[in-house]
Amino acid sequence: MSWLTAVAAMGGLTGLLACALALASRRLAVSEDPRLEAAEALLPGNNCGACGHPGCRAFAEALLRGEAQPGECTVATPAAQHAVGALLGLEVRALEARVARLACAGGDNVARPGARYSGVASCRAAATVAGGGRACGWGCLGYGDCVSACTFDAIRLDAHRLPVVDEHACTACGDCVSACPKHLFSIHPASHRLWVACRSRETADAVLAACAVGCTACGKCAADAPGAVVMRDGLAEVDHAARPPRAAIERCPTGAIVWIEPGGRVARGRAAPRIVREAPLEALAGT
Repeated sequence: MSWLTAVAAMGGLTGLLACALALASRRLAVSEDPRLEAAEALLPGNNCGACGHPGCRAFAEALLRGEAQPGECTVATPAAQHAVGALLGLEVRALEARVARLACAGGDNVARPGARYSGVASCRAAATVAGGGRACGWGCLGYGDCVSACTFDAIRLDAHRLPVVDEHACTACGDCVSACPKHLFSIHPASHRLWVACRSRETADAVLAACAVGCTACGKCAADAPGAVVMRDGLAEVDHAARPPRAAIERCPTGAIVWIEPGGRVARGRAAPRIVREAPLEALAGT
């Protein structure tokens, strides 16, 4: 009968532990702030991460802890932001809008293919095959992975397979940043108007052989905006804290450095060549 005694002992011990756990869960339970569910219900529910938190519930928890403010949810309407603020007793401060920017202007009418890619129509898939088929190894591949990734319909491909961001629809969620295998997207305050639409680190002749609108590192923009634009590793870089002037775009010989107007219209300088070609460029002979 020793085995019956053992079974009974184990059963009694299990029951005792269960009772102890039930008692502990009651004594140690932390009551949830009832405002959490209400605040989460007022948020858009996109769970896009634009606020810097992994989802709307995490953002609502940060609001309750005083670690965030309603205006950081760039997807919520002003009415929703004020409703959350009224619920939690938080001030709704106006924050500067942030947008996604593309560091490439090489549509298929100005950027030459380096090889004929035949495969899945995806930038990520193409990038695994000799870098994607563009003569410029840094350039946009034009298959629209960023368009597919954007849940807010803020990105479209233009007639030359180049992504165009709608600043009014962009929420700065960063999905396009993650989707681009060439790392051409980044999130910036909308007030950052001077922009280098190129990431090529090639020398001048090699740049122009691959793309008519690439940065040739001529340094004219840096000379026209000293301290605000510097040349580094063959590419112009902008220090937005130095309040770069629009004059920095005027002498750019390719139009690689641009000024982005409110609303997203792109302005190029007086020296930039006029692009008239509409048809895609062909690959060089022998490729």
